[in-house]
Amino acid sequence: MKKRAAIAAALVLAIAAIAALLFLRTAGDGAKTAPEPITFTFYSEDGVEDPWTDPVARRITERTGVTLDVDYPSAGETNRVQLMVATGEYPDLIFAKSDATQLIQHDVLIDMAPLIEQYGPNIKALYGEEYDMLRAGADDPAIYQLCSDKVQEEMLESAGTAQLQWAVMRENDYEIPRTLEQYTDMIRRYKQAHPTIGGRETIGLSIVCTDWHWYTTLSNPAGYIANGSPDNGQWIIGEDGAVGYKHALPEQKEYFRWLNAMYAEGLLDPEFATQTHEDYLRKIAQGRVLGLMDADWGIAEAEQSLRGAGMTERTYAALPVTMDESVPCRVMDGGALAVGWGIGITTSCKDPVRAVQFLDWMCSEEAQILVNWGIEGVNYVYDESGRRVKTEQDRIDAATNPDHAARTGVGFHVYPFPSYGNMALDSTGNPYSRSTRETVIAGYDDEERAALDAWGVDMLSGIFPDLGENRQTLPPLWVLQLPPELAAMLDALDAAACPGLIDCIVCPPDDFDEKWDALQAALIDAGVEQANAMMNELVRKRFGDI
Repeated sequence: MKKRAAIAAALVLAIAAIAALLFLRTAGDGAKTAPEPITFTFYSEDGVEDPWTDPVARRITERTGVTLDVDYPSAGETNRVQLMVATGEYPDLIFAKSDATQLIQHDVLIDMAPLIEQYGPNIKALYGEEYDMLRAGADDPAIYQLCSDKVQEEMLESAGTAQLQWAVMRENDYEIPRTLEQYTDMIRRYKQAHPTIGGRETIGLSIVCTDWHWYTTLSNPAGYIANGSPDNGQWIIGEDGAVGYKHALPEQKEYFRWLNAMYAEGLLDPEFATQTHEDYLRKIAQGRVLGLMDADWGIAEAEQSLRGAGMTERTYAALPVTMDESVPCRVMDGGALAVGWGIGITTSCKDPVRAVQFLDWMCSEEAQILVNWGIEGVNYVYDESGRRVKTEQDRIDAATNPDHAARTGVGFHVYPFPSYGNMALDSTGNPYSRSTRETVIAGYDDEERAALDAWGVDMLSGIFPDLGENRQTLPPLWVLQLPPELAAMLDALDAAACPGLIDCIVCPPDDFDEKWDALQAALIDAGVEQANAMMNELVRKRFGDI
């Protein structure tokens, strides 16, 4: 594989000089000659519909000559990358998430390192001291992907381990529930006092399990709440440094026993196992779901709809809930730079040099301001002190209109491209990110400000524990590129876990222990012990002893 990759890299370099001559303006050099137009096909595993017609996209094309023909999975589709490998037909650029393993295994992604050395000064500047983390490993120094995680990012906001409507918090004098018992009691009492909201039945807690969202609403919260773990995907790092598949760990059992009790009592949405994600968001937007276990980005659209309808009290407080006082809350621990997922260039790319030059321009100061802030005078202005601030119209629209990003392009083309985080400043001393301590505080609504006053903190994140030196020093484990055998085992474990966990939730409480034992037996049959051994070896090989 390495020999073929080296030959491919040599061929790329051989055509680099000729291709560069065709690129009449190096992206971002300020020359007046218009760049040659080119269209790159781009497949994004996390993509959404993007006709590349919004104002930010048009400005990107104007500056680089590049138009992206964006493709993404259709609803329920999970095998696009496998189909690409089977047919040998690939886009020019690709963001394949964990499926990048297959592309690397089949020599589909080029080694960008030689081209970055020639055409990537902005790429190297953006990653800085973390640039070498992009390399595949000690035995393979190639750079196949540019990391999609933000560089120099501080976690300022969180969905917490659990969420609760502000209306519920207000009715409880903004008491902060820190245990599942306290959280459940608040939901129960509010639902009893308010059996309907807006003429519809009140739902105590809702989750969704019919597609990949089961990871964010069913699986991830179990790690946060039961194990006191940061987000490592389907893995948990124990206190002894051992890595284990999450749902085979004994601490998980009591969390799912809690969900079983919630279901039996009628506090958990009776349709949680069968509703679509669209059903779930619609219920949230109706304002009748009191509690959630989800990522903030997972419910952003519904919260925007609530704000637009003047129902701010039905948006959500992020809370540091864990099983009990003995379990730490580490949901604010993002780990080190999440290398392993990112945009790569395939061997089918019509012009790898232009592709690297495009990605390099996307890392430039001009581009980073553009994709984060939009168009000057429309989406942002500079105030008398030289600070870059949102226009009032853009601020209101962003908070209330679910289509704001897609329509304006503001923030729409940041992920999964390389990007600076909220701690990075441009040459004028302004942050690249729109989400800084200052802007987060300025953006709080009346409900949130009332909570700040009650809690005696200046940011909502102030109610979460200060992790200090207890933060995870590794990248989150969900970004690791798993060897095919281990990836197949993880798929098999997840295929057993999701329906098995649902069975544990919906069964009569007296049958819970039996259902849990059946799930554990199914995980053993799916190879959990071998998967754990392989994952521990992979982590040790990649990061050393932990």
